[in-house]
Amino acid sequence: MKQSALILLFGVSAFSSDFARDVSQSNSLLARVTVYWARGGRGSDGYTRQHKSATGQRLQQGHCAVDPRRIPYGSKVVLPDGTALSAVDTGSAVRNRKAARKSGHTINERNAIVIDKFFETKQQALMWANSNPPFLNVKVVPPNAALVARPNITTSRPIALAPAGGAASSTLASPQNRIASNALIGAATRNPLGRLGR
Repeated sequence: MKQSALILLFGVSAFSSDFARDVSQSNSLLARVTVYWARGGRGSDGYTRQHKSATGQRLQQGHCAVDPRRIPYGSKVVLPDGTALSAVDTGSAVRNRKAARKSGHTINERNAIVIDKFFETKQQALMWANSNPPFLNVKVVPPNAALVARPNITTSRPIALAPAGGAASSTLASPQNRIASNALIGAATRNPLGRLGR
């Protein structure tokens, strides 16, 4: 009996450390994504109708409910379509994973985490739920990690627009030379096809 309890304890601790490593490395996790809303029908409770979340933030589009023991508050849950949800709320059905246990067909689906996506109205929530699969692979980005590094698209060289009939056009007689000259300084010119070009 003691040996089986020890093995069970070791298995649980290994699973929790694996899950923590998955969350910290932003690995993909299988989640049963459900919906809830503030107005209309039985999909909301008194707190949700008042836009109150478990963290005290006002509920709005882009928020979701999670199990804080598995996904810390303030984390970003990134859906496959690139939508990032802020984990600010929780609920008993999310914590006990009722939706995953009841609708899962495989062992992985029955063991999936549950994420409850917030909507303002029942119509918006049901429209999203009907157009997306119930189980999705999501990424969890911890609260202290950067979501996505923004690319640097600025250039140190300013773009100069050449005047239509100024000094540049008087010194360069042919249109080909004017286009080549403007391309060197980064000016926008009209190409022969009528589209703006560089």
